[in-house]
Amino acid sequence: MANEPHVLVVDDEEGLRYSLSVLLKKKGYRVSAVENGQMALQALDSMNPDFILCDLRMPVMDGLTFLQESKRRNFEKPIIVMSAYGTIDQAVEAMRLGAYDYIGKPFNSDEILVVLHRAAERELLRAENLRLRQAAQAAADREIITDDSAMLELMAMARKVAGFKSTVLIVGESGTGKELIARSIHRNSPRADKPFVAINCGAIPEHLLESELFGHKKGSFTDAIADKEGLVTGSSGGTLFLDEIGELPLMLQVKLLRVLQEERVRPIGAAQEIPVDLRVVAATARNLEEVVEAGQFREDLYYRLNVFTLKVPPLRQRAADLPLLTKHFIQKVAERHGLPMCEVSAEALKMIEAYHWPGNVRELENVMERAVVLSAGDVIEASSLPDRVRQTPPRKMPYENGDLSVKHNLRDLERELIVEALKRTKGNKSRAARHLDLSLRALIYKIRDYNLETDKDESEEAPEE
Repeated sequence: MANEPHVLVVDDEEGLRYSLSVLLKKKGYRVSAVENGQMALQALDSMNPDFILCDLRMPVMDGLTFLQESKRRNFEKPIIVMSAYGTIDQAVEAMRLGAYDYIGKPFNSDEILVVLHRAAERELLRAENLRLRQAAQAAADREIITDDSAMLELMAMARKVAGFKSTVLIVGESGTGKELIARSIHRNSPRADKPFVAINCGAIPEHLLESELFGHKKGSFTDAIADKEGLVTGSSGGTLFLDEIGELPLMLQVKLLRVLQEERVRPIGAAQEIPVDLRVVAATARNLEEVVEAGQFREDLYYRLNVFTLKVPPLRQRAADLPLLTKHFIQKVAERHGLPMCEVSAEALKMIEAYHWPGNVRELENVMERAVVLSAGDVIEASSLPDRVRQTPPRKMPYENGDLSVKHNLRDLERELIVEALKRTKGNKSRAARHLDLSLRALIYKIRDYNLETDKDESEEAPEE
């Protein structure tokens, strides 16, 4: 905090504003004073006071309304409400809405100074906690290890959108690190000091999921023995991470869409809605466009979520990252188990680079933990790798015969891409064509040209026009 902390006094009594200003200035505070909540909101546009002393009963805009509006603007500094005997209930309500403390009128100067001193101590603790959290966040950011151009571009986009409230949809195969990216977005956002609340929409039974997300009131159903705050409300002001959003049941998709649009949630059995300040990051390993076409996901919710899309490439498309990630996981495992740092033999590294990693980064981490534990010395040999990794034949690129001519190698490269696309889509030509950025008609022609037809056609669809 600055050497001269700034206090904003909000009260309709001119005499009180004057006496507080005199008192606080004598004690080293810088003071501004206004006569109602509306003027205080206007003052917040041009100043950032360290503390606010606010009366509850005022004309034009009362203290409770000012408190709600200031929180909506993400004003985080302590607001201390001042209340006469007859407004104690309102003071309690103000505390529920986030006021730091309240002082009953009439009060003496010592009471004001003690409360401001306590608030200053809290702000110092909050600043220190934020500093420690940011240091931990910086260390966590290093978990995203990459030298791949597509991943670096994706992370740059993630940092850019982090500063905005817009919804982000992260798509990619299981194990590619979608939650790490979601946490990075939260850490780089103005909401970093608020909760990051994660829920896997596919891991909770459908009959419990609605209560987990939206909460419930006591007695609203058989097992509702007490009020329960939902994760949506619990994430208000922070970030709600909806993992595997494609698994969300249709009935709850309707309710989630309304919450996203209205920023209000109604717990099960509640008569009134609760306002929430939402920032949603969703993730899925499924192709949501296909799920929408199949009628299993609402189109309007898909477009509401799909404001910014971050597509995480699978590990097999990040060949440059394999040595980096391998070294990172070896170091991580060695530190966790108190083992010496190992290196990977050239033979083992070739096998790691040849393997297709269907489980992506998560699978690589597990494989390297196994290899470090089984390694007899300071070098990880091929024998420490699982059979599935050792038995993958090394990839041979067409140019490995020494001929680097684009003209000579282009057909072989194109054929290899088509083979890989058909393998990933289990022969579904329409999906393979989308992966390859080709029309279905062009792909069918090339399949015939390269003599890649099979006896069993898993997706013989009409050519696209």
